[in-house]
Formats: sequence, C-alpha cells, structure tokens
Amino acid sequence: MEIAIDGLQIARYPNYKDSGVEWLGEIPERWEIDKLKYVGKIYNGDSLNDREKNLYESKDATFLPYISTKDIDFDFLRVEYDTGLRIPRENTTLKIANKNSFLLCIEGGSAGKKMAFLNQDVCFVNKLACFEISNWCSSKYFFYFLQSHGFQTQFNLSMSGLIGGVAISLIKNFSTCFPPNEDQKAIAEFLDRKVAVINQAIDIKEKQIALLQERRQILIHQAVTRGLDPNVKMKDSGVEWIGEVPEGWEVRRLKYVLLERNERSLDGNEPLFMVSQIHGLVVRSDYHSKAEVAKTAEGNKIVIKNDLVFNKLKAHLGVFYKSNIDFTGIVSPDYAVYYSNGTIPDLKYLELLFRSPEYLKEFICRITGIVEGLMRLYTHDLFDIAVPVPPLTEQAEILKYLEMGAGKISTAISLKEKEIEKLKEYKASLINSAVTGKIKIG
Repeated sequence: MEIAIDGLQIARYPNYKDSGVEWLGEIPERWEIDKLKYVGKIYNGDSLNDREKNLYESKDATFLPYISTKDIDFDFLRVEYDTGLRIPRENTTLKIANKNSFLLCIEGGSAGKKMAFLNQDVCFVNKLACFEISNWCSSKYFFYFLQSHGFQTQFNLSMSGLIGGVAISLIKNFSTCFPPNEDQKAIAEFLDRKVAVINQAIDIKEKQIALLQERRQILIHQAVTRGLDPNVKMKDSGVEWIGEVPEGWEVRRLKYVLLERNERSLDGNEPLFMVSQIHGLVVRSDYHSKAEVAKTAEGNKIVIKNDLVFNKLKAHLGVFYKSNIDFTGIVSPDYAVYYSNGTIPDLKYLELLFRSPEYLKEFICRITGIVEGLMRLYTHDLFDIAVPVPPLTEQAEILKYLEMGAGKISTAISLKEKEIEKLKEYKASLINSAVTGKIKIG
C-alpha cells in the first residue's frame, strides 16, 4: 500500500497496530511507545553572571562556545567565533552538550520551535535543554521526532508560566515512537538527505528575497531623494547628511511639514490599531485575538485615515506607517500620530523616505533613554529633522511610479515567501510521516 505526500508516492509498512496514544493512532507492528527519559539524558544548561561573562569573553576557537537561543534556528546551529562567549573546557564547571546531541529551546517565545543538532561540543544557556541519546539509539532520529506533530502537541499542552516554558521533568515523560534501531537509522539517513535538499531550496529563495528587497529599497531611495529624472540638475541641500537634491526641490524641517494629532478617545471604544513591520498599520484584533491589552483604552490617541503613525520605541527600525484604514481607530500612548499641513499631502511619501539608511541613522542619533528597548524618539526631536520636499505634482508622480515599480517587486517577494511556506509545510509533513511510521523508509 502507498500514500502520497505532496504528490510523492511512498510505501507503508505491511502491518500496523494501535499505539494506545490518541494523537499518534496506529504505528508499525514492530514499533513501540516509550517515554523520552528511557532513550537518554535530558538536562538544561547554566546561566552566567556578569563576572563570569567578563571572565569568559574570548575569541579563542579552541574554547567551547557558550550557546544561547539566538545561536540556533530550528535545525541550524549558528556560532560566531569572533563574538560572544567562549569557555575553556578545562576550567569550566558549566554543563556541556556533546557533539551529536541536540538542543531545544524550552522557555520564552521560541520554546519548542528552535532546536539544533550539534556538530561540536558546546556550553549552553539554561533556557535550552540538551538531549543526549544513548549510543544504542539514533540521536538524529529523536532529533527529528522533536519536530513532529506528536512532540509539538505534548510540548504545547505542557506550557506554563508567564513567559511560557516546559519543565525538564515533564519533557522526560513525553511519549515517543520507538522503532527498531535499523529503522531509526534508515529514517534518520532518509530525512538527512531530503531535509538537506529542502533547506537548500529554502536558502536559495531567501537569498532571492533579500536581493529583491535590496532592489526595492534602492528604487525607493532613489525616487524619494533624487526624483525620477536621472538628468535633473542638482543643488546642495544645505544639510550635510542629505547631500544634493534636485534643483526644484525644497528642504524643510519636519515641524514645517507635519502636525501632531493630540485628540484622545473619550471612552476607548474605537478599534485598537497597532503597527506590524510586515503588514503595516492594522487592527490589532485581526492579528492578535488573544494578545493582552490594557484594561481600558480611554485616553488613547485617535488615528484617522491618512495619518502617519509610529511606535516611539521602534523609530530606529523605520516603523512609520500611513493609515490606509477607512475608519477611525486608536493607538496606545506609546505611539505618535501626525497629519499633513499640506506640504506633503500624501504621507506615504514620508513612510517610504523614513526607511532609507540616512534617516534610520538620524533616528538612532536622536532617540533618548538609557535602557535598550525603552529608548524613544520624541516629537520635538523628530520635528528637528530635515526632509527634501518635491513640488506637489512631482510628489504624486513619484508615488505613482513607486506603486507600480516597487509594487511589482513586492508581489515577487510575496510569491517567494509563499513558496518558502510550501517547502516548510512539505518538510514538516515528511518528517512527521517518517518518524511516526506513516511511511516506510528503507
């Protein structure tokens, strides 16, 4: 008997039996179900205090890397030898994850999602768990099992705490499929080959997206800072970091271009908006139905269609968006809301301008605060920044040109992103089917 995965016909095992586990269903007759604690050791890492961090700052490639969640991404391990912490093996009292074991993030937003198979010995942070599989089992097979629907279901049902996490003691008692050793090896080798091909395809498409994004940014930057005529006569803007601008353009500080909207909600009943770096200004409930919000939105800032909105905490990322929403809404007090005084009628122009590298540098220079993540760009600092202002007709021509040119590139990027999602779905389906015996390998 054969089944199809994404059009690929793959054989099934000759005989199956009830696993006794609801989420798993039937498994091949020779397979068993057991607890993860019986296939090896599972333990979490150690955190470092400030003194230890200073002590272990090293670029010596012979020392053990100290791995945090940022160094792993699903099935990839990324260790930067010229940065971060490296710990001498003979001096450390920290736990070590050995080569051919694997790490799983067990706490925070990446819990259950980020994991990496190790090609070297490492020390690791306490938000990661190491799975050291007994030598009579296939470590790679159980690494792939962690990516299966069955493990992910058990992990998600066990999450607890304010920041979300799963205790090692619970993970040890998770159920796992336990094929004969020869099946484990065959499945691991099969998935190594298939996953490598899929990951290579994903990597190629991600690089294509990066090139398209770069091309789009160059197109936008050229248009909003130099105009559409490559032969136009230029003049000195009078602002060193802006450089030259077309002769017919003006340069004005933003306080002569924008007005701050200070209207507040009387009862907080208007739809709550938020800024998404992917989707722009959106209605929050459309994207975060269960997200925590303040008990009352009374006094929140009003946003009207065509207003320019940004989160003061994310100005350095260029997260400015014009509202294209047809109805009035509100944003939290951490947002700033502006409208045009007529000098630049369509604030989409500024939305695009503010993502150029020159403006990002200006925003970073002008943000205030002493704690990373709580630094803000305030209105008086924003309004002191100069912008090039084309004539009104030219502004409209530039936006029309970008809507077509940059729009085509954005469509191409969107198609590539969808192709990547399809590849990821196929990879997940293939892994899940192989490690749960739904398809026969070997």
